[in-house]
Amino acid sequence: MPVFPKRLMTTVGLLSAAALGLTACGGSADPEEAPTDSTTVESTTEETTTDEVVEIEYLHRLPDGEGMTPVADIVQRWNDENPNIQVTSTKFDGEALEMITKLETDINANNGVCLAQLGYSEVPEMFVKGLTMDVTEYAEQYRDNFGGAYGQMTVGDQTVGLPQDSGPLIYMYNEAEFENLGIEVPTNAEEFIAAAQTAAAEGKYIADFEADEAQNWLSGQAAGAGAVWYSSENDAWVVNADSEESMVIADFWQQLLDADATLTHDRWGDAYTAALVDGTLIGNIAPAWEVGFALDPLDGTEYEGQWRVAQLPQFGDEPMTGPDGGSGVAVMRGCEYPEQAMEFNNWFNTQVDDLATQGLVPAAAEAAETPEKWSRQFGGQDVMSELVTANENLNADFAYIPGFSAVGPEMTQAAAAAASGSGQVADVFTAAQEASIASLEDAGLPVSEG
Repeated sequence: MPVFPKRLMTTVGLLSAAALGLTACGGSADPEEAPTDSTTVESTTEETTTDEVVEIEYLHRLPDGEGMTPVADIVQRWNDENPNIQVTSTKFDGEALEMITKLETDINANNGVCLAQLGYSEVPEMFVKGLTMDVTEYAEQYRDNFGGAYGQMTVGDQTVGLPQDSGPLIYMYNEAEFENLGIEVPTNAEEFIAAAQTAAAEGKYIADFEADEAQNWLSGQAAGAGAVWYSSENDAWVVNADSEESMVIADFWQQLLDADATLTHDRWGDAYTAALVDGTLIGNIAPAWEVGFALDPLDGTEYEGQWRVAQLPQFGDEPMTGPDGGSGVAVMRGCEYPEQAMEFNNWFNTQVDDLATQGLVPAAAEAAETPEKWSRQFGGQDVMSELVTANENLNADFAYIPGFSAVGPEMTQAAAAAASGSGQVADVFTAAQEASIASLEDAGLPVSEG
């Protein structure tokens, strides 16, 4: 599972300095309003007596779909067993960026929740803005429960929460349709392109170029090719989003687009679902968390149970994949009871079988069983085992920068142009390079000339 590279650890000083500047601009730099140091945290928790009922709010964006163990039910089990630490969970139904905006607004108004689900790419940005709390002293005892994923919730030497799930890119495909076409599951880019052209000649498509998911989807594929977009040198950020490894992915998709061998539907548009249901789309590169719901439209159709999960095709020198999503639960600035919040945090994120029903690949070291729904939809395959393999193959050196959210719109725009034929896929990574540098500079963080 990916962790922040050791070479990025020197950036903690840079991040902390930037946090002071950014929070000052936002009017929330008053240390009395932002208790984040260990001394303040300790004095707060010492005031809690054993008879006092601690109330903690947890904001999440887990799907809570049909056939899943509801988050509220998991939390209720904790509440029943821990009468002195009562947790209220709330599902946020908007977009991820809208939830980040809400968190920032509420925390700066001293009305924030104690625990919040954050995507790993969002953690550095929230840290820089001073919106998370340093809970290293409480987190350390839970480190072994999460293995390498623990590092995803650590920026520099400060841990701000615990990991919940990971999102390695995998390949999903309709096994029966592949057999009908006489094609094998591709294991590298060359095989993939050849299989895609064979399928397209029969009106079938083994891939979809998803412009709306460009940020994490294409950066994750670049990571699968061995790319490391962000590192540090002489206490400054080095950006390498348009690297040779990234261009391997650009060339891969450009060949598919030029050969009309891929669909170009937005992942979250109706056309994607229609292509899935009518059997036009028979394969796709997807994050592991989609396994929990991606095939729901096929329930009760002739295609139910025909799909399988495989590893991402090899784009580099060794089998590797990259992250597309994945999240943890962070303790937010202003949390009155961080120690108790972390106690619940550890418990909740180690309920692996329950979390697996939510379509997650749990970050906890304990392996989860393949949920019955997954087994049914994927023809009895031990899907979780395949996803664990993908987890093990994650590019451990691929991390994010604070301000990564600002990179997404530029990548999406360039990807849409590539999908329509008015641009090139390589432009997506050029856009990522330029937007990353601009985002860091706008945040007052030094960028190395390389």
